[in-house]
Amino acid sequence: MLTSTVCVALSAAGLAIALLTAYRKRYLAAVRTAAFALLPVGLYMTGLVTLGSKVGKAIGSWASDLVFKPSVWAGFAVLAVSAVLYAGSRFAAGRRKEKGKGGGQGRAAVAPASTAPALPKSKRAQATSDLSDFSDVEEILKRRGI
Repeated sequence: MLTSTVCVALSAAGLAIALLTAYRKRYLAAVRTAAFALLPVGLYMTGLVTLGSKVGKAIGSWASDLVFKPSVWAGFAVLAVSAVLYAGSRFAAGRRKEKGKGGGQGRAAVAPASTAPALPKSKRAQATSDLSDFSDVEEILKRRGI
């Protein structure tokens, strides 16, 4: 009940200011003021004011639980273990794919750098880049000094 009274009072005050502004022949500013003045009543009528207070109370309750309840800290520990397990499984899957590509030999199948053909730095970077299809864009940018 108090919330509705406050919202209506704010809107009424804002509309009064808008009327005074319009009386001074500043119509554009009066329309903007009226638009902002209608916000409190609109927010109250849609229920967003009470929703905001509920969200604020929920965040405050969670924050106090975070400080005072050890079970919340245990929950963060469980989340951390879950993240580590997921990251570890992704890492292991990547290593398994890497082993499968080399025919079981792993990294030994890669030729040493000294036997690789000698390419200029720009060509070598372009050949190894995943974005080599943007070479024409890079060339244009280099010509323009960007």
